[in-house]
Amino acid sequence: MIVAWHDVECGSYAADLPLWRELAAAAGGPVLEVGAGTGRVALDLARAGHDVTALDIEPALLAALAARADGLVVRTVVADARGFDLGRRFALIIVPMQTVQLLPERAGFLGAARAHLARGGLLALAITSALETFEAGADELPAPDVGTAGGWHFASQPTAVRVLPEATRVERRRVALGPGGAGTDEVDVIELARVTVGGLEAEGAAAGLRPERHRSIPPTDLHVGSEVVLLRG
Repeated sequence: MIVAWHDVECGSYAADLPLWRELAAAAGGPVLEVGAGTGRVALDLARAGHDVTALDIEPALLAALAARADGLVVRTVVADARGFDLGRRFALIIVPMQTVQLLPERAGFLGAARAHLARGGLLALAITSALETFEAGADELPAPDVGTAGGWHFASQPTAVRVLPEATRVERRRVALGPGGAGTDEVDVIELARVTVGGLEAEGAAAGLRPERHRSIPPTDLHVGSEVVLLRG
């Protein structure tokens, strides 16, 4: 069910697409998306005519991306973002939707990204520090993410957001109901490393990348906003 949950929780987000299109057009060369999932961004850029490579650690997500390509050419690579070797360089590397905050450490990723940037290429990293905290049992919970696939109905309900010393912990209840009464009910937990624009720029500089003025993606009714850190190779 990893594909269904990814689609339910991430697939409808579109507020960042204009920025990725802008950066890809300005880069004028091949694009690598890290944490591509089922292709929300990679397929959008491919439709715009860009040469796109999609990297993710989950083979099932990339298989779904390939199945949805519908004639588009998007290279897929199963690899760990903390250390990869693709044998080519890119004008633009993008990391949407706080994916970089899922990494327990970023030095390995930043080193790999720098090694894959063409001369003057750009690394763009979306982060957020604006998550509103709440505890389980709060009177008003955020609206659940919902969707259907293969006759199943899915609902992902955020139940708590807690601040830890080095991360923000997000807890969600995932309920799936299938034909004939089949179903699952489980708790999913992710931890987003607490990073700032300035802190990530400093990490990038330590990896040999040059910070540029960051960009912002405004919040929507259903999603928090992001800051996009830009690091030039």
